[in-house]
Amino acid sequence: MSKKIAVSLIGVGPGALPHGKSLLDLEAEGRVEIRAVVGRGAEKTKAFAASFPTLPVGTDLDAAIADPATEAVMLVTPPNSHLEIARRCFSAGKHVLLDKPIDITLGRSEALVAAGRAAGRKLGINLQFRFRAASLRLDELIRTEALGRIEAASMTVPWWRPQAYYDEPGRGTLARDGGGVLLTQAIHNLDLFRSLVDVAEVVAAQATTTGIHRMETEDYVAALLKLRNGAPASIMTTTAFYPGLTERIEIMATKASAVLAGGNLDIRYLDGRHEHVEADGNTGAGANIMDFPHDWHKAVLTDFLDAIRDDREPKITGEDALETHRLIDRILRKGGLNPPE
Repeated sequence: MSKKIAVSLIGVGPGALPHGKSLLDLEAEGRVEIRAVVGRGAEKTKAFAASFPTLPVGTDLDAAIADPATEAVMLVTPPNSHLEIARRCFSAGKHVLLDKPIDITLGRSEALVAAGRAAGRKLGINLQFRFRAASLRLDELIRTEALGRIEAASMTVPWWRPQAYYDEPGRGTLARDGGGVLLTQAIHNLDLFRSLVDVAEVVAAQATTTGIHRMETEDYVAALLKLRNGAPASIMTTTAFYPGLTERIEIMATKASAVLAGGNLDIRYLDGRHEHVEADGNTGAGANIMDFPHDWHKAVLTDFLDAIRDDREPKITGEDALETHRLIDRILRKGGLNPPE
């Protein structure tokens, strides 16, 4: 059995729920020792403790970071807090598994990644869509050239968030979130798309806030892209498409066509073969933003624990996630917005 790794969870908002479930699973498997769960607001902390009565939930951030027994920290706090807290964790000798995005601006994100490297600590980024079974299979087929040369690709994310979602303090603002649909919601899909098809250039883009939402940042983005091999590609992302439809990645290649719809993958080869991978859960496309299983989060955490144990890089490093942030900034600038540096 692998050595238990002592882990603390910082942050108890809705995004922490799948992390809490993953920790309990891995504790039962003998993989982790849960040292602390830290919340800030009294109401959210109390609610999280009620949902996870066996976890050591409290509000003392300083004690959790200073705990000499803790080896790794899972950081699930608002994006604008990531740099400060991660730096403190690195200084205390902790490895950090960080929820997306790295931080609210590219400059702050680069500083966070550099801090982890300077401290010699592992930094993993929780972009869990890459860990879905269908995503892993599609990645394998592309890497082994089973689909042939990619001739075109597209990504659509027609999701929905009600106005009540953006009425919560900080939601959809540059100060707390750093951006809108691209950096906060569709980042999972765009990160997966980028990792699969290798986007090289943003040819044209549109970015706007529709009349459906009252918010500071964008809720609709579309772009024409060029892949590294010269093939065309396109994306459309929004949180204004009621009631929220399944996101899709479509790839047209010389040997097959691939459609990844949520967690369902269909490969149709030109020779008549058909391959299907069944979805392992919903993806939070609608008003219920937590409508998905925690299996993918558990896979991210398991990979991170293995990276610590084996002294290797996590599957998604800080540098890897920075490439997604850079692509987001390029799309927004081409669409007429000026993301903060």
